[in-house]
Amino acid sequence: MKPLTGAPWRALLGTAATVTAVGLLTAAPASAHVHVDADNPAPGSTSILTFRVPGESESGAVTTQLTVALPDVASARTEVMPGWTAKLDRDAAAGTVKSVTWTAAPGVGISSDQFALFKISVRLPESDTVSFPATQTYSDGSVVRWDQAPLPDGSEPEHPAPQLTLSDSTDPAGQDDHGGPAIASPAPAPSTASAVDTAVSTTDNSARWLAGGALTVAAVAVVVALLARRRS
Repeated sequence: MKPLTGAPWRALLGTAATVTAVGLLTAAPASAHVHVDADNPAPGSTSILTFRVPGESESGAVTTQLTVALPDVASARTEVMPGWTAKLDRDAAAGTVKSVTWTAAPGVGISSDQFALFKISVRLPESDTVSFPATQTYSDGSVVRWDQAPLPDGSEPEHPAPQLTLSDSTDPAGQDDHGGPAIASPAPAPSTASAVDTAVSTTDNSARWLAGGALTVAAVAVVVALLARRRS
């Protein structure tokens, strides 16, 4: 088989470059979506959610606000984030938290070559999956809503809502009531009776060794005395 040269070779290289470019263009947006992770994604557990938010503005605008809808959780706490303030939208009548909004201070924001991590502690619902529709606002007033469900064929839409799959793989015994690691119980102290028995046993053994040594010394003394009498 003759190697390709000239025009056929250049055509093949051009086709490969086009396919590679299309692949990069279609794959790049997926990595730039607002994404959510959890440290303990078990149904009904208290977990720390981490939202990874990239800047995507093509005009140079920065992200200045993020709002995340919560599935009416019973309690929520946000992590202190320098340069940002967090506000919880509570439903006083239902006793739940509906959403959380982070707002950047003047001069602060997420540029197109940066990302930020927003953390909140919540009690997850009793379900297999949970979605957290998010709204990303930029300094130029533009808004991107990440609220689309997966397509019927299972593929990803243009602006998918951050979604978390819940699993029972984590042992609840490893968590305390507030979602933190459980504190190990101290090892039981030995009982007083055991300590006394040990001390008595040690003392008794020492006394036996001393008594045996004394008898040995006495026996040697008797033998020495007898030998001395015979010589005299």
